[in-house]
Amino acid sequence: MASPPAITAGIVDVNRVTPRPSRVTGGVRIAVASGKGGTGKTTVAVSLALSLYEGVQFLDCDVEEPNAHIFLSPAIEGSRPVEIPVPEIDLDRCTRCGACAKACRFGALAVIGDRVLFHPELCHGCGLCAMVCPVGAISEVPREIGRLEWGRAGPIRFGRGILAVGEPMATPIIRQLKREMSPDHLVILDAPPGTGCPVIETLKGVDFVLLVTEPTPFGLHDLRLALSVARELGIPAGAVINRYGIGDDSVERFLREEGIPVLLRIPMDRRIAAAYAEGIPLVSAFPEWEGRFRALYQGIASLAGAGR
Repeated sequence: MASPPAITAGIVDVNRVTPRPSRVTGGVRIAVASGKGGTGKTTVAVSLALSLYEGVQFLDCDVEEPNAHIFLSPAIEGSRPVEIPVPEIDLDRCTRCGACAKACRFGALAVIGDRVLFHPELCHGCGLCAMVCPVGAISEVPREIGRLEWGRAGPIRFGRGILAVGEPMATPIIRQLKREMSPDHLVILDAPPGTGCPVIETLKGVDFVLLVTEPTPFGLHDLRLALSVARELGIPAGAVINRYGIGDDSVERFLREEGIPVLLRIPMDRRIAAAYAEGIPLVSAFPEWEGRFRALYQGIASLAGAGR
């Protein structure tokens, strides 16, 4: 692909080129999130990882539709299933008392006459049904709901979770994926879109959340929700405005009023969209953006350090 002409540097906040560090500070955990899908969250997360390169671990926590591998092209070195414990009922011992069904908060069990119905897709694997069974008729067996994969994209350590088709619960996979976080690396977590349980599970325990938004009414609406989640969890936040130049200044005014710094603006540019459609990371298609993303990291590290 021919090198495109440089995008006007004045349209972004951080346009100075900084030397690539030989190794970034380990132990910092940055979640890249957004209140809605399609804002460019993965574009930002991947570009940040590629700009820093050494000492980075990238975790794709969007387990329902992981796509960071398209841009990072990691060599997958291993995988393992993710399982949750689900009840197995010994019908010869079961008295059909219904204690398990009454205790289940998720409606996974029902006792109707002589029949005991179990809906595995509703089970959260909490084990309460086995605890309350008065005759010990319930044991637990593992049930696979997805898998983890790990490998490397150059020196970047890569991991992702994949939710099995038809499974409704993403949080157990995200929880197990986060157990793989290295204390010696800068960890970048590409969060799922929205503000539901998978996002909350991803954000728990991180040092900073980078909110990717766009200057549209939908972008503003969902940015408000995402920021409220970050604040509820007590996580310092900054913003990246993608597709800068469309819409109006309502997103910027909101962020200014809320005291949230805009750390980077990425312009609305057809060439960026074309590179994305071909699976080419932003900083690969436009190398001049590496310095801006390294400066973005320096701003995040400063703000994350102040909030720790």
